[in-house]
Amino acid sequence: MEKIIDEYKQGESLILEAKENNQRKLFIESYGCAMNFSDSEIVASILANEGFNTTQNLEDADLVLVNTCSIRDKAEQTIRKRLEKYNAVKKINPKMKVGVLGCMAERLKEKFLEEEKIVDLVVGPDAYKDLPNLIAEVEDGRNAVNVILSKEETYADISPIRLNSNGVTAFVSITRGCDNMCTFCVVPFTRGRERSRNPQSILEEVNDLWNKGYKEITLLGQNVDSYLWYGGGLKKDFVKASEIQQATAINFSKLLDLCAQAQPKMRIRFSTSNPQDMSLDVIKTMAKHNNICNYIHLPVQSGSNRILKEMNRQHTREEYFELIDNIKRIIPDCTISHDLIVGFPTETEEDHQDTLSLMEYVKYSFGYMFTYSERPGTLAERKMKDDIPEAVKKRRFNDILQLQQKHSLYRTQQDLGKIVEVLIEKESKKSSAHWSGRNEHNTVVVFPKENYKIGDFVNVKANECTSATLIGEAVGLSNNN
Repeated sequence: MEKIIDEYKQGESLILEAKENNQRKLFIESYGCAMNFSDSEIVASILANEGFNTTQNLEDADLVLVNTCSIRDKAEQTIRKRLEKYNAVKKINPKMKVGVLGCMAERLKEKFLEEEKIVDLVVGPDAYKDLPNLIAEVEDGRNAVNVILSKEETYADISPIRLNSNGVTAFVSITRGCDNMCTFCVVPFTRGRERSRNPQSILEEVNDLWNKGYKEITLLGQNVDSYLWYGGGLKKDFVKASEIQQATAINFSKLLDLCAQAQPKMRIRFSTSNPQDMSLDVIKTMAKHNNICNYIHLPVQSGSNRILKEMNRQHTREEYFELIDNIKRIIPDCTISHDLIVGFPTETEEDHQDTLSLMEYVKYSFGYMFTYSERPGTLAERKMKDDIPEAVKKRRFNDILQLQQKHSLYRTQQDLGKIVEVLIEKESKKSSAHWSGRNEHNTVVVFPKENYKIGDFVNVKANECTSATLIGEAVGLSNNN
């Protein structure tokens, strides 16, 4: 069986095309969610205007930035190991400056400078426009910190530099922050309240990407279904807006419709959804447009109503089933993936069995599964004892992992013998003679290269499969090219 996809990508150094007159060198790594990778593109764009070109060689860097994740302790420990590596390099190159970006930066604030002596600047997710000033402070011999959470910032006026890009797929950020306050989650504390980006700027970015040859975008946010534009401001203040603002407001289903109409040959995905916020209008908009992929990442976190309540999730097991049924009714071939947390405080064997039975009902194509780890500052950490033994967490995790592998294989087997449309994204990791891409259901498809190229939409007949991959042969270009 192939390993179920891990939520955390490995650290990735990012490259951009050199600007001729830039003399300073930037090495930037990103960890965690897709939003962090998208934010790094914003940072690269800001610093390109300050004389920095990126480098893949850590030893050559004048400035090293690591964009961090705080959602689980394992992610933070990975960052600390990278800082140890930077420290070793800095001893050889003492002029090198090191900065921490992202969620760890906001969570630890000034403490980061005290704990990690090699860190020169700490910059939260809403403060990237202040990077030129902060770097100037560091160059004057002072440590620099800016982690203020913004009520407005969306970086809509900055054109991201597509880093390490395949020239085919790209993220388009549409919202920042989250209002949901799940008891286990640090996002509201590290990224602030929900605010949405001007739809006109989103459409301009989508059109620009198409004109540059991109074939697929992912509309991105901590909670994309909460997207709401009424002229600016926090979503929670919408009730105070004027009647005209309320009447002309654009929600996520309308934005999705506008993007699909703007570029009808461009594939559109979105992530991440929240069950409490996904409306029937969104599902109907997906069904209306052929270029919106029939794939939804729909985190559930637990199959137990009692645990869902403890998590402050605003949906029940029954409401989740109703949403799944509506998705399958309106889009019968829609693929669904999940997030699940195992071993949340007070979780019983009955709660665990509820999660397994929920998985049996949905039969997800794939999922992201984790054992619970306390995150400092969350309500769960402050009010609940982490009382599930590690051995029990591990056993329950293995239960859901094995069940998910079974379901993943079941779902990929359903495509055997079928012809699927694949967007070629890169060379296969396992064979230089094969291309790798995804179909609209987010399933990886591998097939012989022949005369096709990256960016082609190719019809592929699926002949074999693993639990995560379809293996087939091309039968020709699709009509979408």
